[in-house]
Amino acid sequence: MPATVQGILWMLVVTINFVMVNVLVKYVGSGLPVIETAFLRFALGLVFLLPMIKTVRNANLTAEVWKLSVARALFHAVAMSLWFYAMTRIPMAEVTAMNFMNPLYISIGAVLIFGERISPPRIAAMAVAFLGGLIILRPGFRSLDPGHVAMIFSAMAFAGSYLLANALTKRLPATVVVFLMSAMVPIVIAPIAIMHWQTPTLLEVALLFLTAAFATFAHYSMMRAFACAPQSVVQPVTFVQLVWAMLLGMVLFGEAFDPFVMLGGAMIILSISYITWRETRRKRMAEAVS
Repeated sequence: MPATVQGILWMLVVTINFVMVNVLVKYVGSGLPVIETAFLRFALGLVFLLPMIKTVRNANLTAEVWKLSVARALFHAVAMSLWFYAMTRIPMAEVTAMNFMNPLYISIGAVLIFGERISPPRIAAMAVAFLGGLIILRPGFRSLDPGHVAMIFSAMAFAGSYLLANALTKRLPATVVVFLMSAMVPIVIAPIAIMHWQTPTLLEVALLFLTAAFATFAHYSMMRAFACAPQSVVQPVTFVQLVWAMLLGMVLFGEAFDPFVMLGGAMIILSISYITWRETRRKRMAEAVS
């Protein structure tokens, strides 16, 4: 099988796993406090970190690395808590589509924080993505739920987490970066989760363990996809996740089909895919010249 086809198939697996995470979070989140759900999702997922311990022991964990890791854990804890809250308030498709805005916020953060230069075509693509976000929200044409606001700030917090992750990957192996984030987030969330603790049922614990498993395999599948094919090729496939979310939301939770969400999500994905393709092309041209 050609490597490109393998990459596309792996990315399809990613979309299925992430939408299953959404389904389970939406189901369990209706019965447990949101912050406890987020805590248990990470705490139960610690079992998947065991194979990484040897690599972490050999890593050079400097004071700077610890500061960056703690900052990232704080951003990620806020992002996950807001995302879990949004999942209990608004349709899955809207959460999925609004989460596509992460790369846009990352680009803005890279410009504001790291002084990265940005070209006019990239600005135009970002403007189209922003317009797609407005089409999803439709402010002024309908009343916005607190879940929409939570999802906006969740995507921004995720962007902060990813920017810090980018800084950490220049100092540590990717495995160590993942381990530190996954181990620190439940520690950050624990005090608040304990304050709102409600004893979960065995079924809820089992479903949250499945959530952690789906999330772990989704990230693994994403790495396999990027290893098989360029990101510019597999990025558009993520739109399928919005289709899964819309269909499962209708079937499992009685959510209505919203063509505006599909249109806005498509605009965001196309814009991000264009930016990714353009950046990949620019890097190849720079490598060819050098």
